[in-house]
Amino acid sequence: MSPETRAMNGRTLLSLVLLGGVFVMEGFDIAAMALAVPRLTDMGLDPAGFGWVFTALLVGLGAGGALLAPLGDRFGRRMLIVGGCVITGAATLATSTAGSITEFLVWRFVTGLALGACLPNVSALSAELAPDRLRATIMAVVSAGIPLGIAIAGLTAPEIIDLGGWQGLFVAPGAMAVALAVALWLILSGERPPAEDVKPGEKRAKLPQLVLFSAPWLFPFMVFATMLALNALNLYLLNSWLPTVLPQAGMTLDDAARVSGVVQLAGLAIGIGASLLLDRWHKAWTLVLLFGAMAVCFAGVFVTAPDPVMWTVLLCVGVGGASAGGMVLPGLCAYLFPARLLSSAVGMGVLVARLGAFAGPPLGGWMLANEIPAQTFLGVAALPALACVVVALLVPAALKRREAVEAKAEAEKAFG
Repeated sequence: MSPETRAMNGRTLLSLVLLGGVFVMEGFDIAAMALAVPRLTDMGLDPAGFGWVFTALLVGLGAGGALLAPLGDRFGRRMLIVGGCVITGAATLATSTAGSITEFLVWRFVTGLALGACLPNVSALSAELAPDRLRATIMAVVSAGIPLGIAIAGLTAPEIIDLGGWQGLFVAPGAMAVALAVALWLILSGERPPAEDVKPGEKRAKLPQLVLFSAPWLFPFMVFATMLALNALNLYLLNSWLPTVLPQAGMTLDDAARVSGVVQLAGLAIGIGASLLLDRWHKAWTLVLLFGAMAVCFAGVFVTAPDPVMWTVLLCVGVGGASAGGMVLPGLCAYLFPARLLSSAVGMGVLVARLGAFAGPPLGGWMLANEIPAQTFLGVAALPALACVVVALLVPAALKRREAVEAKAEAEKAFG
């Protein structure tokens, strides 16, 4: 192996590590608001009133994913990734100065907008850097930063709050985002993504995201986006309110925060395992197994009395599975769509997913306001998981659409 090749491989590995760091930062940022809410009562702020603050982040993510992220398919990934990190850092640091629900809402929206522009390009670039046979696994390992970041936030929250108050929960990811922006600017290439299936003389679409809403890509996109939306409902319902709900089942605030971290570590392991299966086994049955296990575990919480040990085990598969779904589904996207549509597919998937995710935090706030028992609150999550099982059965038909497009392109190339 030549020195040039070794240097290139080393740079690629460092790039993937830094891209994973972006997801770690996002995971910590997502958890920060959930962990801060039960500690804001001293400011006279009602936890149930934060449902729309959680939703503001999702609105921003959807808007950034749909309107800004696809620019990476035209102008290159680095600009969107680095710029998104800079703005995320500034907005997250500003969140630490908020003193009202309105201020929290505004800063969380700006944070979501920046992350929405950045994250689909991080996923797409990780797929482009990965070997073809390991695309889903590499994408999952990189996006594993989300549950890892949430876990780190949950496990370290008591110490961070002791040192810097609830504000420290936002200072940490904000500073990390700025540091990542500098490192990524130095290491990433500014090249455009490959136009592997654009015919000679054919120009890139000015709005590549619109291609997803026409044949042959509409059906694969809807299968992908529907599962993403249903899983996002669970992901944001659970990650937003778990630190608030578990104390109702008898846990202390610190224990609830730590359980929220532990289940994310379980999600990390589940996500990597499921992604390996996605690469090397039947894709539909991998997803059926993942979402089916989640549904069973949430049902188990619903029918049992609160028990810290039993519930932690069940939530490791249930809540951890929701985080794992967020890792695995972008990997599926790499098999459903060509490289030139990856940022657009992930970005538009993020937007459609927000239709489900938007419902999560307000639904949780409504259940809290109506004093719904913790068992029922967590048991509700079985329903979206079951719906994902049904949609996963359509994956083989969705994969055949890309196969047909590539076969047609090969035939046209062979016959001139």
